[in-house]
Amino acid sequence: MAKKKNLKEKLQDTQKEVTSVVTETEKVLPKTSSSVQTNAMLFQKENYVLMGAGIVLILLGFVLMAGGRNPDPNIFDADALYSFRRITLAPILVLLGFAVEGYAILKKPSAQ
Repeated sequence: MAKKKNLKEKLQDTQKEVTSVVTETEKVLPKTSSSVQTNAMLFQKENYVLMGAGIVLILLGFVLMAGGRNPDPNIFDADALYSFRRITLAPILVLLGFAVEGYAILKKPSAQ
């Protein structure tokens, strides 16, 4: 019986200490819920449109870079493999798409 009373007293003392610590920390720490702004979207509509355009440019570049099928696999067609479309145009489109993506991510929202 004495052990139960002793444990109950210790529990009550611990609860009092916890409540005092909680009240002290509430006094010291500012309320963060009112100072933090919550935005529903990370980016604005313009950013997402630019990201979509960048993805389209990247995909278009990879499609243009893809190789065609040679009718005879024993014949090497250097003109088809090293064409302007595959060597120059497609990589430029891919790099341009990555640049548009970077701009879309870093673009600050306009003040409204």
